[in-house]
Amino acid sequence: MIHSRFLLPFVLLGTTVFAQQQFELKDASKNYDVKINVENCSKEECQGKASIELFDKKTSKKFQTLTSENLNFYLNEDQKPTANIIRLYDEQSPLIFDDFNFDGTEDIAIRNGNESGYGGPSYDVYVFNITKKQFVLSEELTGLAHENLGMFNTDSARKRLITYSKSGCCWHITTEYSVLPQRGLFKVYELEEDATGGEKVKVTKREFIDDKWITNTKEYPVNEYYKEN
Repeated sequence: MIHSRFLLPFVLLGTTVFAQQQFELKDASKNYDVKINVENCSKEECQGKASIELFDKKTSKKFQTLTSENLNFYLNEDQKPTANIIRLYDEQSPLIFDDFNFDGTEDIAIRNGNESGYGGPSYDVYVFNITKKQFVLSEELTGLAHENLGMFNTDSARKRLITYSKSGCCWHITTEYSVLPQRGLFKVYELEEDATGGEKVKVTKREFIDDKWITNTKEYPVNEYYKEN
């Protein structure tokens, strides 16, 4: 359930812009209700400095306030933001709640501009610190969400974080990381797809198994490979 209200509307170059807008998200998180205050909104898009207030669902008390220098996102047909959507080359929500480090507690990623690959969405990633009992910025996970194609995916069943990157039209790489307690990210898998030659795709799989990397490379006709994939 999401509510919104507009504050201080004005018109800029023929487009209605609002100096500030507040959204309330009730279903984005298992543990928190959320209030977003963002600096500027038009009919379809919001951007600019923003505060994200988290309220404990059990007590309704404010838990923590986080900020973004540029909480850039589009509104859906109901003039509301989405949450927890990650689609490569498509919509990525302003807030993503998940357990990114697989410690059993909910974490949060907050959209902060368009600094990832090819001008895509970038995120600041906060993990819940059990000792401090608050969210703290993870520089390592934030790096993943700035250096690749948008927000990474979380595979909870396999306890993997998955990133995607590319160079031009014809070279792509998928990378998977495990999260080691007290040590952080550890790369365990890569899938490189190189079709820069035009007629064939060189597919290289690298897996870290039994403390060593195992590499397997095959080539496929372009039309056959992308038809199957």
